[in-house]
Amino acid sequence: MIPITYFIIGATILVSLKGFNDPYFFEKYKFNVGAVKQGQQFRLFTSGFLHADFFHLFFNMFSFWSFAPILLANFDNRNIFLIYFGSMVLGSLFMYYFHKDEPYYSAIGASGAVSGIIYSAVIMEPNIQMLVFFIPMPGYVFAVLYLAYSIFGMKGRFDNIGHTAHFGGALGGLVLTLALKPELLSQNPIFIAIMAIPVLVLFILVKLKKI
Repeated sequence: MIPITYFIIGATILVSLKGFNDPYFFEKYKFNVGAVKQGQQFRLFTSGFLHADFFHLFFNMFSFWSFAPILLANFDNRNIFLIYFGSMVLGSLFMYYFHKDEPYYSAIGASGAVSGIIYSAVIMEPNIQMLVFFIPMPGYVFAVLYLAYSIFGMKGRFDNIGHTAHFGGALGGLVLTLALKPELLSQNPIFIAIMAIPVLVLFILVKLKKI
């Protein structure tokens, strides 16, 4: 059976290339709060296939490709599909929730889905060694720092990165992986608890209306 990863990467490349060369197509399918409010919920999904440029596309697909082998070793194509696209849609829903009063807010990219894949891989192999800005660290440390930075970006809004989608996607990867492999709760309880800390922090900040 051909791994689902080939289909996802191939489809994303083709749609992104179409978007690079067709502004109307790009505008029609990107995430936009106002358009979603008007009933175009398909943008929650289609925006995950569009990218700003070749580097954006390459970075997301290379990241997906790098972590996909861990999922392929643990799940069938159907479950990988569920984690990837479930994380994508949850990332979009997070964007919609946090930016619902900004009708012109727009976003593109597979970052939410890829964040879900990364978190899924790390929750299964918490001690996987990662190199971040040439600094080696275990996967679970990266996961905590990644979400902490996402919260910082959501609160400060100091750049054009979709921190909200990253957080929502990562949360999707975490929840869906645990739903599909509940035995991880007993196998890696300490790592899961550590990785869940930023999620708790976010919900506290939202409750206090700090974000």
